Formats: sequence, structure tokens, C-alpha cells
Amino acid sequence: MANSKEPRVLAIILGGGKGTRLYPLTKERSKPAVPFGGKYRIVDIPISNCINSGYRKIYLLTQFNSASLHHHITSSYNFDHFSKGFVEILAAEQTLEHSGWFEGTADAVRKNMVHFRSQNPTHYIILSGDQLYRMDLKAFMDSHIASGADITIATTAVNERDATGFGIMKIDNKQAITEFIEKPSVDVLKSGNWKIPANARGDLPAEKEYLASMGIYIFNAKTMEEMLDNEFTDFGKEIIPRAIKNKKVNSYIFDGYWEDIGTIRSFYNSTLDLTLDHPPFNFYDADAPIYTHMRNLPPPKVNGAPHIENSLLTEGCMIINAKSITKSVIGVRTIIREGSELDGVITMGADFYENEEAKADNKKEGRPNIGIGKNCKIAKAIIDKDAAIGDNCSINVSGKVYPDGENKLDNGVSFYSSEGIIVIRKGAVIPSGTVI
Repeated sequence: MANSKEPRVLAIILGGGKGTRLYPLTKERSKPAVPFGGKYRIVDIPISNCINSGYRKIYLLTQFNSASLHHHITSSYNFDHFSKGFVEILAAEQTLEHSGWFEGTADAVRKNMVHFRSQNPTHYIILSGDQLYRMDLKAFMDSHIASGADITIATTAVNERDATGFGIMKIDNKQAITEFIEKPSVDVLKSGNWKIPANARGDLPAEKEYLASMGIYIFNAKTMEEMLDNEFTDFGKEIIPRAIKNKKVNSYIFDGYWEDIGTIRSFYNSTLDLTLDHPPFNFYDADAPIYTHMRNLPPPKVNGAPHIENSLLTEGCMIINAKSITKSVIGVRTIIREGSELDGVITMGADFYENEEAKADNKKEGRPNIGIGKNCKIAKAIIDKDAAIGDNCSINVSGKVYPDGENKLDNGVSFYSSEGIIVIRKGAVIPSGTVI
């Protein structure tokens, strides 16, 4: 028989806004739906953290480009009827009470409280949909309950340079949060005694002296209702600072790997870090697996490739006598043809294999087949889904530096550049011989 004192936890994953910092990967999909790690979506990370922690009542709040996300969720997460678990998307909607978009994180939760109350939770756990980390959320919840706090905020230690980009917490000797400041200057940090107290440091690295909010919260259900009984729209900027003055708010110091993958640069680096001998985020953890859509695809096929090093090859991909693949992540159904060289490349793969009829039509229209053609050289690039790259193409190996943003070649080919990383759009067609 279930313990009646066990907390009834409802998990809420925030899908984020328009995802402009991850553009063009978010041109046709929301941030949580962006493919990651060859076969996953970013949203699989927080959902898997919930499932592995025993929390199976999960709502995902979103309002931009939600079709791809909806398809992924419905095809990936189906619990049995006896567990009463679910992963359900709640998109912004018009009702008799409100007619606008979500105006912020707190506003998104407030506008969906009618759905949440029906689950009669004792606690809410608020998670972000675009972060890479593995956390035992039950340990987080146990710490919250043991502390007697109304709200607990997950925090991570950061160095002085990084602290200026986060919301920074000041805590006392019992890890109660006494003060909060949003993106402080270095001078403010040094003059305001914001460093982590010595007795709370544990084994934290010496250079990481400040506590940054991870945007992950636990609220007692009653406290959530009280804190949202207003018109404030954002947790980090408005609700949390107000709560610190009126409620017992504690810090839960997380000392594991955590990365906000909200920009092209962070997305690229975090993905390629997966190819390291000992990656900071390990998908090969039997005790805390990351779940995703089961595709029933065949295993990777390598028909000759003299040099494959520090790379991930996901199911359904075909390497047909490629010359070399180095520090790259090759997505599902990706086809790499004869003589091609990839170095530091992320391919998101394809949604389908082209049949012979489609290939014949491509040939008739002078269009390359989906995948990477023969004798291509590609470096420091992200190739989105269903892109068709012709033979003898050179991408990001000429040494030319392109301005950040949209770029267009004389032959009409368009691409996106971000800090030296070239992004080939979803469904893009790159004619044979193109040099980027």
C-alpha cells in the first residue's frame, strides 16, 4: 500500500520562448524539440530526469512551433494505465479568463493552474526544457522536505566571470537564501559578500565561489498558489526575489555537470563533448538512462571508412567508403558517401530514407539525394535534418570568415553562421561543387 505521506509531485517543464539564440535550429521547432546527441531531443533530458526519479506526472508548457514537439512526445512517452503517469503538452490557449500568449515563466504556470490543480499535488517541481544535466530529483525533493522550506532553488557553483551572466544567490550557514541579484557586475560581487560560505562548499572547485540559479525550483503547492496570486510574469526576475523576502527559500547545491544549451555555440560544444573519452555528460549510464522515441531502425552500417575517430554513429546511418570522420556526431539515417571528410560536424540525420523513385526524380531535377555526397569536406558545422548536400562540396574549410547571421552565396545557397560555426538549414539543398 502506498505511503500516504509520500509527496504528490507534479513536474512542469518550461518550453521556453521563441528560441532566438538557437536560431535557425528553432526556425521550425521549439527549443525542447531540437535534436541532440544524434538520436535524442533536448526535452528528453528533463523528462528522463523525472522518470528516473519516480516522477511520472509531467506537463510540458510551450507556445512556439509546438507541432514537432507534440509529435515527439506522443510517439515517445506512453505509460501503462496502472501507473497513472503521463507526459502532456500544454500550449498557450485562449480561455474565458485569458486570451494572450504566455508572458513569462510564471505567467505560463499561472495560466495552467486549472489543469495542475486537478492532480491535487503537494509539491511542484519546475524544470527548464533546454538544459543538459542528470539530477536525482528525488534527492532534491527529500532535501526540500527535510529543510522545511516553502521553496527550494537548485543552484550550481560558478566562477567570477560566469557569475555576471546568472542570477546569484547569497546563502547563510544553513543554506537558506537571504538575497538574490540578477546578473551582477564583478564590482558588486566583490563588495557584497556573495561568496559561498565555507561550511557549504563541500568539494566544490576553489575557483567557483558563487551560487547561480539553475532555473529549477520546488514549490510547496500552497506556496505556489500564493506566489502566483498577482500579475508578476517571471520566476527568476520577480517571483523568486519576492519570495526570498516573505517565505523560507533554501538552496540545493548541485555539484554535477550542468550546461545551458540555449545558444548555437553551447549547443555545438555540448554535443561534440559527447565524443570525448570521458564525456562530462554520459549517455551510457545504466542507472539513469535517457529515454527517447523508439524508431526500430537498423544498426549503423559502415562500408569502408579508413578513419573514424571520437565520433558517435547512431542507428540507421550509412557510411559508404567515406575518407574520414573525426570528432563528429552522426544522426539517425544520415548517409555519408564516398571520399567525404567530416571534422567537428553534427548531422541531425533524416526523417526518412529516399526510395528509388525519389532518387530518380532528384536526378531528373539535378537535385542531390538527402545526405552528404561524394568527396565533400566539411568542418565545424551543424547540418540540420533532411539536408541534401551534393558531390565535391566544401563547407567551412576554405578559411573564409562569414559574419554572424544569414549569409547567401552567388548561386543562391543560403546558410547561417554563428561564431565560426556554419549551420545548414533543415531541408536545405546544397548543389554539387558549392564552397562555403
